[in-house]
Amino acid sequence: MAGMLYLVPTPIGNLGDISARCRNTLAEADFIAAEDTRVTLKLLNHMELHKPLVSYYEHNKSFKGNQIVDRILAGETCALVSDAGSPAISDPGEDLVRQCAEAGITVCAIPGPCAAITALSISGLPTGRFTFEGFLSTAKKSRNSHLESLKAETRTMIFYEAPHKLLSTLTDMVSVFGPERRISLCRELTKLHEEVIRLTLAQAVEKYTETAPKGEFVLIIEGAAVAEIAPAFTLEDAVNRAQELMAQGLSRKDAAKQAAQETKLPKNAIYDGTL
Repeated sequence: MAGMLYLVPTPIGNLGDISARCRNTLAEADFIAAEDTRVTLKLLNHMELHKPLVSYYEHNKSFKGNQIVDRILAGETCALVSDAGSPAISDPGEDLVRQCAEAGITVCAIPGPCAAITALSISGLPTGRFTFEGFLSTAKKSRNSHLESLKAETRTMIFYEAPHKLLSTLTDMVSVFGPERRISLCRELTKLHEEVIRLTLAQAVEKYTETAPKGEFVLIIEGAAVAEIAPAFTLEDAVNRAQELMAQGLSRKDAAKQAAQETKLPKNAIYDGTL
């Protein structure tokens, strides 16, 4: 009979946040798959638990995942943990869950600490609709492409960021979202020096240009106002606009050019549509 995979969230800073159910699940599991076994060992020692640990992280997940799945299919129960927070969220555990699902293995997620939701709840920004974007790429081109894709996003956005990349990320956000967009920077969540800083993006860049950031950050960014979003035009709209301009005396070529500028649609397609 096949075993199970349990997703066990771990404290993001305060060891007191481990729940009784999480502790019991770790105690009853046959083995624990951990992102960093050294970090997990400290948590187990705190709870006075002694369990076999298996290393499972980004650079060994392809072959370790197969081994873990085989053990579960043989009847063992595995508890998956990350270094902090809920496993499988911005975490290689996502792939292990997929492998288990494909193998018909039952996966049980236990509720618990999550930095994204904790930060969102205290951000002071709208919480009704949001999008989790995780970590941005370290490559500037990919990072900017990611941000550009969110330029018209009206939902509150959640990002994770490391202190040494924070200023570059904030600077890029100013370029894409504008200097007045509101941001809540949540750092050291649940720890002794927990802090929530509510600023505009421009003010955040100024602050961290003067003072080096410390600690891991969750960034909560205000979504775009609906009025900021340019209306979407169809090709039919663009052709109709070009025909209006032609009726006003513009040549077909000039009318197509101006309609393309106004609607951001291809000039040649508009030109062909007026023939």
